[in-house]
Amino acid sequence: MSAVDTASSRPRSGFPATFWTANVMELFERAAYYGMNSVLAIYLTSSVASGGLGESVEAVGFLQGIIYAATYVLPILGGALADRYGYRRMLMVAFSFLTCGYFAAGYMSSYALVFLALLIMATGSGLFKPIISGTIARTTDETNSAFGFGIYYWMINLGAFLAPLVVSVLRGWSWRYVFAASAIYTGLMLLPTIFVFRDPPGTGSTKKLKDTLMGAAEVLGDSRFMLMIVVYSGFWVLYFQNFGTVLYYLRDFVDRAPVSAALTSAFQAVGLPWTFAFDAEHVTSINAGTIILLQVLVSRIVKNRPALPTMVIGMSIGALGFLCLAASRNPWAFVLGIAVFSIGEMTAHPKYYSYVGLLAPEDRKAVYMGYAFLYGVLGSLLGSNIGSYLYAKIMVPVIDTPMASERARLFWLLFVALDVVAAVGLIFFSRRFGKDTPEARRGARMLMYGAYGLIFLLGAFFLYLAFSTSPPQYRTGVQALIFLALGGGGLVMNGRQPQPGTTPWPGNA
Repeated sequence: MSAVDTASSRPRSGFPATFWTANVMELFERAAYYGMNSVLAIYLTSSVASGGLGESVEAVGFLQGIIYAATYVLPILGGALADRYGYRRMLMVAFSFLTCGYFAAGYMSSYALVFLALLIMATGSGLFKPIISGTIARTTDETNSAFGFGIYYWMINLGAFLAPLVVSVLRGWSWRYVFAASAIYTGLMLLPTIFVFRDPPGTGSTKKLKDTLMGAAEVLGDSRFMLMIVVYSGFWVLYFQNFGTVLYYLRDFVDRAPVSAALTSAFQAVGLPWTFAFDAEHVTSINAGTIILLQVLVSRIVKNRPALPTMVIGMSIGALGFLCLAASRNPWAFVLGIAVFSIGEMTAHPKYYSYVGLLAPEDRKAVYMGYAFLYGVLGSLLGSNIGSYLYAKIMVPVIDTPMASERARLFWLLFVALDVVAAVGLIFFSRRFGKDTPEARRGARMLMYGAYGLIFLLGAFFLYLAFSTSPPQYRTGVQALIFLALGGGGLVMNGRQPQPGTTPWPGNA
């Protein structure tokens, strides 16, 4: 009898107190994160007279791109620090950063200070993420791991569903209350961290930061793996529109009254005297609510299906969601579009990790899985910046004009096309580069030289734009430096190409 058979025949183990404490922390941390981010773009672009910051769409896209990318990159450092210094100790640091960052962001009145406060928040988030996932992994076994992680993911979406509903009340009083609520959620979690949480067994490591960086160098130097990341990140460019251009579009172009009236009538029909006002924060609730309702069903349908076709189907469903946005400015078409995209997300993404496991070298799977999140770095950087740029150029000039519907159709079809290209690209990647051979690595290497070179040239172009005008556009200059660093760093790493079946980075065996 195999180990799997033995595990499946044993009764499911119970969960220790630390498991439940970690899940409560995840619920509150995600409530803080998604509650704030459900309206962050609207707050930053709203007029000063209405309590907002009065920033441009493009400035907000730049800010969001950096902040969201940081929340995907910093867990590399957070995981290493937690293993070295202890989960409980780093949780106290993480919640302190989160609480200070959220609170400060709501009470700062300048773009630079809000940016700084949100970077502090992102640092706390980056420290927090690997601790909780690591705790879940270390407090479950082969008999209850699937169920345990199911609870964990359900907590994430429950927080993302409930918090924006609270935000819809708080923002009616003051924008500051939205940020204060997120600070309270995370601040309260210091109590269970201090008095209840205990480090799970198996923590503590002598692994040095140098070793972590060597692992990153190995993965970033694998052109075949990075090419897959670049292709898949096209889908996540669409996802990050849910925190930016989708919210602007709902505010500027969609008549929200029919949805508000329908839900208000529904509440009153069951004896609840509530008046519902459909607004930007409910986009996040639609996304999370759809996943809560359908994730179990979708997971059962795709459980035994191969990873690649399932990912392509999910990405195609996501494209259909944005096609709904392109088809009509009707508010119900908008709601349908967000829900359909959410179905695509829950179909594609779980299988993505299975696909990474198939691509990774047999003896390096754990290392590669640790960097599978890189899709979010590219998706957020490109999605937030490209989305805001296109919205400013295509949509903003036609607000309240007869051209609005035509431009909206064009705008969303651009993202549909990107998603279709990404889905087709994933199929091409699998056929051309799916097997780890010298030919596949050489081909992927050449393509990634082109991709990194394009990013570098884009950075150079932005740098020219930043300093060719008077006064200089310093935000564009910073954006240019980021693209130059990404492109230049990518070109260098791409040159350090590992060979199939070898361990190219000394000390990393």
